[in-house]
Amino acid sequence: MKKYLQNVLKYNQKKKIKKIYKVLMSNIYKCNLEKLAIIQGTDKTSGHHYIQHYVKHFHQFRKKKINILEIGVGGAENPDTGGGSLRMWKYYFPKSKIYGIDIFDKSKQQENRIKIFKGNQNDPDFLKDVFRKTNSSLDIVIDDGSHKNEHVITTFKILFPLINNGGIYVVEDLQTSYWSALGGDSINLNNPKTSMNFFKSFTDCLNYEEFDKPRYVPTYFDKHILSLHFYHNLIFVYKGINNEGSLFIKNNIRFR
Repeated sequence: MKKYLQNVLKYNQKKKIKKIYKVLMSNIYKCNLEKLAIIQGTDKTSGHHYIQHYVKHFHQFRKKKINILEIGVGGAENPDTGGGSLRMWKYYFPKSKIYGIDIFDKSKQQENRIKIFKGNQNDPDFLKDVFRKTNSSLDIVIDDGSHKNEHVITTFKILFPLINNGGIYVVEDLQTSYWSALGGDSINLNNPKTSMNFFKSFTDCLNYEEFDKPRYVPTYFDKHILSLHFYHNLIFVYKGINNEGSLFIKNNIRFR
């Protein structure tokens, strides 16, 4: 028993020292998202090449008071693992509140400014309840959840209309759009049920005011998607008021 307790203490001591080290290093490199990703052990830099794009698109928010929601905490079903990217965001956005969603209980990964909810991202009622618990304010949403095409699409339809104008919605790991096991399709690249084709369809939303189509009724996405930025397995969707108008069309009727 004594030997067992000694081993446990050693393990806990090592774990505590490692945590202190991460906190120290994260504070030193809080302006460097690449370093933070490495320190916190996320795959956004080691397994993927997302960090360079996050720096480009998120730098504008760094010192603002914002609410960030990330779907997918990481660490699978183990309650003692995961949360690396949530902690990365916490240090990079020092005035922000960070929220997470996971299908498994990840409450052990909560800490100051990090709150995690347990639930299914494909459940609209759950998503709306999470939104209410963020004081009904979201500026950034990052979908790094199940990666199932159906889930990605459902989640976007629910959460994008809820985020603030000026906010950004991000979806990672869009390679699953081509994997049949997760609802994707590599044969029919026009399959409307894949997440990639779902997002590609929004490119027309950007130009809805140019439609020569009398009595056309703009969709919510027509009126609120400002831009789309596609990268390898990654997309950023900017939200705002899309009403620049047209030189040639008025009320979807061509007059020139």
